[in-house]
Amino acid sequence: MDRGYALRFDSKCLVVRDIPYLNSQLELCYGAIVSKLVFTDQNHVIQDDHQIYFAGNVPYGLNGQPIPNLAGGATTMQLAKPDVVVQRSFSNKPPNGFANLAEKIDHYVTILAGPALSRFPDAKIYTFDVDHDVVEDSIFKFHDTLTSRAEIGDLAAKFKEDVVALIGLGGTGSYLLDFLVKTNVKEVRGFDSDAYYIHNAYRSPGSVLEAEFRRPKAEVYQARYDNFRHGLKLVDKFIDAGCAEDLAGVTFAFVCVDKGSARKEIFDLLIALGIPFIDVGMGLTRQDDALAGMMRATLLQPATAADILSQKLVETSDQPGDEYRTNIQIAELNAINAGIAVLRYKQWRGFYASDAATYHLVMETASARLFSFTCP
Repeated sequence: MDRGYALRFDSKCLVVRDIPYLNSQLELCYGAIVSKLVFTDQNHVIQDDHQIYFAGNVPYGLNGQPIPNLAGGATTMQLAKPDVVVQRSFSNKPPNGFANLAEKIDHYVTILAGPALSRFPDAKIYTFDVDHDVVEDSIFKFHDTLTSRAEIGDLAAKFKEDVVALIGLGGTGSYLLDFLVKTNVKEVRGFDSDAYYIHNAYRSPGSVLEAEFRRPKAEVYQARYDNFRHGLKLVDKFIDAGCAEDLAGVTFAFVCVDKGSARKEIFDLLIALGIPFIDVGMGLTRQDDALAGMMRATLLQPATAADILSQKLVETSDQPGDEYRTNIQIAELNAINAGIAVLRYKQWRGFYASDAATYHLVMETASARLFSFTCP
């Protein structure tokens, strides 16, 4: 900044604008250098590697040939501000590398702008045009460097308007919560009226504090994840047919309840409100000296829910003897069940590619195979 570069911070990258260069006609053009940053904490960064990205055409030398020794090639990168469009990457690493980020920027500016400054002495690099409009994450309280490093900001943005309800914060629900708080949805709204007991600690993610036992699950998980993101609202409440107001504005829901009759009430409410949702379920039984069973994630959308429910793939009533049933749940299976459900949700949103209109995913523990049911 002291040198006068036109700096900007965008999508976890340093952008240096107003870089003069020559095009193939030896005309004066201006481009921008983009360098990925790695956040070591909330306030400090280091350079990602020796490469840079460039918003501009192929830069030429005074001899009318492309500037040599610039490896890399055509590529793209998603930035938040549209006036800088990355078109290519360059790689020109000195024998001893770069001591710091400033040295790296100076190195590439010399290579790219040198011919232009020689041909057009009045061209300026140091415009002091610092853009203070820092583009921040609107949801996360820590910089989402995972998304920027993977260059999938455009895909992550597909969730940014979603308000996701999570009905039930038990075994699978707690792992769903763990995945969703790290997803770029506008709001995660969770509901559970149960208390957090010791057995919950054995099938939920994260560390445990003794003071958490006997407190409402919603309160425990709110405290556990509150420092990670904005837009997290966990409520100590049981959702039933009379809870339409609690779901106002919800765009997608996950249903993670055990009891069939409770599930039916929630289904009817979500369908009436026009909210698509995924219901999860797990069934494990002891077979002699081992456990076996399945995990399920079923996508129900208002227009097709009746047809899918008619197939009896999901239990929506209380079976005789349910009160005596042993509800076996194991943490790794809860996590897998949640993972399958989030995978289908992200497919539905277009984050992951999907080959077919899958509405029912089942994984058997014995074969460790995933089966999918698709619409004809």
